[in-house]
Amino acid sequence: MKNTFFLFVISLFCQTLFAQNLNSQIQEFDTYAAKAMAAWQMPGMAVAIVKDGKVIFKKGYGVRELGATNAVNTQTQFSCASTTKAMTAVCMAILVDEGKVNWDDHVVKYLPEFQLYDPHVTRELRIRDLFTHNSGVGNADFLWSIMNVSSEEVLRKMQQVEPSYSLRSSFIYQNIFYLAAGKVIEKISGQKWEYFIQARIFKPLGMTNTYPTLQSTPTANLSKPHYRVNGVIKVIAATSADQIGPAGSVHSCIDDMSKWMTCMLDSSKYAGGRLLEPHTWAELFRPQVLVPASEFYPTMQLIKPNWTSYALGWFQHDYKGKKINYHTGSLAGEIAMHAQLPEAKLGIYVFGNFDHAEVRHALVYKTFDLFALGGTRDWNAEFLTLYQGILAQNDKAEAEFKAKQIPYTQPTKRLTEYVGKYTHPLYGEAVVVLDDNKLVVTLNQFISAKLGHWHYDTFRGPYVQDWYGQAMGTFSLNMEGKVEKLTYEGMEFVRFN
Repeated sequence: MKNTFFLFVISLFCQTLFAQNLNSQIQEFDTYAAKAMAAWQMPGMAVAIVKDGKVIFKKGYGVRELGATNAVNTQTQFSCASTTKAMTAVCMAILVDEGKVNWDDHVVKYLPEFQLYDPHVTRELRIRDLFTHNSGVGNADFLWSIMNVSSEEVLRKMQQVEPSYSLRSSFIYQNIFYLAAGKVIEKISGQKWEYFIQARIFKPLGMTNTYPTLQSTPTANLSKPHYRVNGVIKVIAATSADQIGPAGSVHSCIDDMSKWMTCMLDSSKYAGGRLLEPHTWAELFRPQVLVPASEFYPTMQLIKPNWTSYALGWFQHDYKGKKINYHTGSLAGEIAMHAQLPEAKLGIYVFGNFDHAEVRHALVYKTFDLFALGGTRDWNAEFLTLYQGILAQNDKAEAEFKAKQIPYTQPTKRLTEYVGKYTHPLYGEAVVVLDDNKLVVTLNQFISAKLGHWHYDTFRGPYVQDWYGQAMGTFSLNMEGKVEKLTYEGMEFVRFN
């Protein structure tokens, strides 16, 4: 009896010590997060941490809108951006479990209308390839970022995008193939991707404040995006990723993302069931392709991993001998990050409302060190220095570019002769008009820039959407001396009239 009582006392004492230690760690993290957010000048942020199947921390920081008093809380809506990709992969995995599709099925079996530039790649592209960024097609985000066309039109235009490398020989991050994955899900399930993800993920997990698109997201407690323009942080218009929804359109709050994290750390289990069979869940995290340093995050310059890979909707690397799964999400003025240390059953999710504020990376490694692996390295200070150096390099490159401007030159033609419509079958149309002695170029009635004379027949100036930065266009003449082409931000348009 005495021994039983003694063991009970020892157990109670250990539990008390553990709880005290955890509380101390949580307090340390909270203080660190607040200071880190201030260092990056982030207006608002929300963070959650899951450990051993329990949410041990979740909190909102700052404000939804700079200059306002609308505080961020755990129900505040943010963009999940590309952390949506892991959800879309689970949607496909659900159908794999149901025997309706296999990872190595050919895509044309389900989407015969989805054609790529290379007929061989069209024939050989597999469902797995839609998730691994190694199809051979480079970044094609211009299909939704400079034109307002339907998702179906985005996919149709992919036939005109020339490959950047051969199938499965390299890695270039690619959003459009996740859209194609969403269309496969729709074709197989008979449901729109938006409805499928709500019914098969959000509802079972009790994610009642999570929405598949920006358009469907309530605005009452919605964070606003912020961007630094000409040295000043300002609110900007939200970027909609609804055209490529399965790649990055989900909006949620930190309360709900805690549920998603808990599920994905515990082999897809949730109260009442599981989303996936254990082996299917494991396949999501199996490294599929190696990622070259040029396509990985600059933070790796300090982390120095031995390997970097991509699974099905997850970047991966080693840290202190352990495998890390994670993915960032970035739209103009909005950030997110979901990271896992599976061996310790530890995960963190970060939302923020300031463009590419890499406090998210700092909080990830602080979490892993503090709650699992040990270490006191100040990742925030180091990452801040790293990214300040990158910004300094960008400023230097801009200064060097400006120094190459050739002074005292004049356009070949009168400004009115550059006015007109220019077209390209892939890029759409560029309309040039004259305003206040400058050329205003509008792409696809969607985004515009006001260009002043730079040198010769090249013009440069800011976008109307000033957070886009500077645009540059060069006009070319034909043999008759008439304006024939416009090369604008690397895209070539031929004059239509």
